[in-house]
Amino acid sequence: MKHPLATAWALSALIFLGMDAVWLTLMAPRLYRPEIGTLLRSSFDLVPALLFYALYVCGMVVFAVRPALDAGRPLVAGRLGALLGLLCYGTYDLTNQATLVGWSWRVTLADLAWGSFATGTAAALASMATLAIVRRRARRR
Repeated sequence: MKHPLATAWALSALIFLGMDAVWLTLMAPRLYRPEIGTLLRSSFDLVPALLFYALYVCGMVVFAVRPALDAGRPLVAGRLGALLGLLCYGTYDLTNQATLVGWSWRVTLADLAWGSFATGTAAALASMATLAIVRRRARRR
């Protein structure tokens, strides 16, 4: 069955960005500012942020959502997405932990948990919605 990867990408992006926006809004004053505030900009730089999200969502679709679509099982995306989130957020946070003076273990552990949860959840929901769209289209034919 052919899957609409553009739809999967758009849904993955909407879900992940929505979740991450809520997380960052809630956690910036509670976790990031108190723990690593001296390392943070006063406002984020839009271009690298957009590049990160575009690349990250591509990775989520390629490594988690598409395998779930091929299998017809959204939970595949949940598991693969959680692993991808752990790997990607782990790369960032553990590198910072190893190289930056003042990087917080609280931030590292929270980010590892968040990256796993958010990526797994977004990938599972996006694959579930994409499969529903594909099935609805197939019934109309």
